[in-house]
Amino acid sequence: MKILVVGGGGREHALAWKIAQSPLVDELWCAPGNAGMASVAECVPIGAEDIAALADFAQEKGIDLTVVGPEAPLVAGIADFFRERGLAVFGPSREAARMEGSKHFAKQVMLEARVPTGRAEAFIDYDRAADCVRRGRPPYVVKADGLAAGKGVVIAQDDRAAYEALKACFLERRFGEAGEKVLIEEFLTGYEVSVLTFVDGDKILPLAPAQDYKRVGDGDTGPNTGGMGSYSPVPVISREEYRRVVEEILQPTAWALAKRGIHYRGILYAGLILTDKGPKILEFNVRFGDPETQAVLPRLRSDIVPAMLATVEGRLAEVELEWRDDPCVTVVVASGGYPADYRKGFPISGLDEASSMEGVVIFHAGTRQGKGGEVLTDGGRVLNVSALGKDFREARERAYRAAERINFDDAYYRRDIALRAIEPA
Repeated sequence: MKILVVGGGGREHALAWKIAQSPLVDELWCAPGNAGMASVAECVPIGAEDIAALADFAQEKGIDLTVVGPEAPLVAGIADFFRERGLAVFGPSREAARMEGSKHFAKQVMLEARVPTGRAEAFIDYDRAADCVRRGRPPYVVKADGLAAGKGVVIAQDDRAAYEALKACFLERRFGEAGEKVLIEEFLTGYEVSVLTFVDGDKILPLAPAQDYKRVGDGDTGPNTGGMGSYSPVPVISREEYRRVVEEILQPTAWALAKRGIHYRGILYAGLILTDKGPKILEFNVRFGDPETQAVLPRLRSDIVPAMLATVEGRLAEVELEWRDDPCVTVVVASGGYPADYRKGFPISGLDEASSMEGVVIFHAGTRQGKGGEVLTDGGRVLNVSALGKDFREARERAYRAAERINFDDAYYRRDIALRAIEPA
């Protein structure tokens, strides 16, 4: 069969890498792809949000399945557009994608599903939101309602920080339309865990849990990013807590969406926190997590393509997944200055040496090929260094040894990824 992967980041490289291993796949394309994805697929210069051009390409090439990686085209309705043209697509509809496109909508679904979550209020103007802060007690979680590339959430430790976050949304319009509505949520404490699940209407098939590192600096310091690393599985989540996540959060959410008449087809990402009162849901996303996918898929022993096809065709109940026991650790190598201003276009060296190390696979996130064929930096998050090992210590050592082999100007990565899996607090 012929498959098209939409997107050009580390998540999409991991998806293409896993899909390319399937004996069901004869031809694989990526749009737009990146320098690393070109090693497993043919890249075509079509942007991930150029929906009409992507559909034209899929029809021209006779694509059997399109897998959408990023959230923006899903929120824009790419799945609806493709299905209207008779094209099979793995990803939720525009209405279903509001689970990520609108945090207020997602919170309403959570309440309807009666899943455990934090208290929240939504606001559409600065004064009323600021009044909520004056009446409350810090810390606060301030969230832009719409898509903000992982940077629209602020943990405000005091009133001043909360006011600044509100000003960024309402007065400075730093996030554009995404910040026209803002949620102020209860701050919850505990370990954060991500669980991805295939969803086919009211049926779900969860994947192994992972843990993400959002802050840019060691010790969870500095501003939020799109993610600086991850690992899977997550020792801190017990079997009982995982069961509760599936039965008390994931399944009821799928039922609540179905009750609204929304037949969800794709991946639903649950951002969770393990509190002293049990697991609670922080947020939902409507696609594979980034960089969680880069730590989860290397552990998946099963072919991923049958699960995707079954989701699209309404046969998810027929599928089971098999996992490796080996843990995986993913370290994100970023451009210095990220998530604020950074430079790009620097040559990258050491990729061949790093990727040839035992248990290591390099997923490109923000790269492109130069005119001379060299690999250049082309984004804030540049590379994802993933490594499997017999235990977390070995996986972590392999990932960092590989990261040390990679060089480019202004390269930066956190030094504490998965340390808590070895030395839990």
